[in-house]
Amino acid sequence: MKGVRLVAVLTFLLVALTACSTTELPSSGFLTPSASTTPAQPTDTGSEPAETAAPRRGELRFSEIARLEQPVAMAVREGDDRLYVAEQTGRLRTTGGVTVIDLSGEVSHGNEQGLLGVAFHPTGRWVYLNWTDAEGDTHATEWAFDGTRATARRDVLTQDQPYNNHNGGQLAFGPDGHLYIALGDGGSGGDPQGNGQNLGTLLGKILRIDPRGRPYDVPEDNPFAGERGAKGEIWAYGLRNPWRFTFDRGTGDLWIGDVGQNAWEEVDHQPAGSEGGENYGWNLREGKEPYNDGGTGRELVDPVIVYPLGEGGNCSVIAGYVYRGEKIPWLRGRFMYGDFCAGWIRTAPAHAPADSEEAGRVEQLSSFGEGHDGELYALSLQGPVYRIEPA
Repeated sequence: MKGVRLVAVLTFLLVALTACSTTELPSSGFLTPSASTTPAQPTDTGSEPAETAAPRRGELRFSEIARLEQPVAMAVREGDDRLYVAEQTGRLRTTGGVTVIDLSGEVSHGNEQGLLGVAFHPTGRWVYLNWTDAEGDTHATEWAFDGTRATARRDVLTQDQPYNNHNGGQLAFGPDGHLYIALGDGGSGGDPQGNGQNLGTLLGKILRIDPRGRPYDVPEDNPFAGERGAKGEIWAYGLRNPWRFTFDRGTGDLWIGDVGQNAWEEVDHQPAGSEGGENYGWNLREGKEPYNDGGTGRELVDPVIVYPLGEGGNCSVIAGYVYRGEKIPWLRGRFMYGDFCAGWIRTAPAHAPADSEEAGRVEQLSSFGEGHDGELYALSLQGPVYRIEPA
């Protein structure tokens, strides 16, 4: 199991970053980001500083703009220039340090649990959090938000979790205006309940719902809506622990980082216009290889990126965004991703994602974020929030 290679050092462990319920995260030496040695002062906006150096292909700078408590997810709100960050310990805060919602007394504190994801409704009127309660079960919860106060709290969707890891955690609104929710396979190691391939459970899936229903509505064009024995909420399946997924704001394509078991980390891709229903293979296979003699005789979608566990300290893939900003011309149209343990960040052409190159390093990379202008951010579980800039 992956856990035999790892050393326990963190009090609260990142949801996507372990293979079984006994796994803990490694601690390598501090990997200094390629940032200026004097961090920027925390700010409540996502405004960009003046560029001080010409962009050089393949190199990025990571400038600290805030330091929070175990940041794991970031979101922006329509009509609002602030950056909102979810702390695994239970608070939703701005990069300026303003607390919007505090669930620290309700979230489970341990292993891969806690506050794990955040998304704002396209109108900006509601905010959604993905978190695990004291029993370890998943909640996708909505608040009305006017820019100052979060009120009218209600649970949209809940899911029992059989183990305390592989909770997924990502929330994002797609180009179609629907809310997409990532759920892992339920935990332990090897998917002992077979949830990844079971259409009768929400575990091991990406879901697609309209959260403004009672408590939510299932879109009629979901691939399994109305199918007997299948959950209509399911959009894609065969996933082990899709810790982070993102939509390409330029094309609408979906990119999914699925954390591996013993051998392979992978990134999956769904093109815009898909009708959903893709099966990404877990637990019949891991990466492109059969897992426990599975992986054959079925219509499985190959990952577009695979890389080996253990090599160079690799342990957990962190999916990022296809860059659509203006500050870094050479980066446009390239997909960014990284690894939590190894600390590297790589970019690759979206049309040829296997052809990647390293662009920098962030210690304990937990997530990426995207501003209104398409500029990107990197979050470290150690606390820093970095703005990604040209080198």
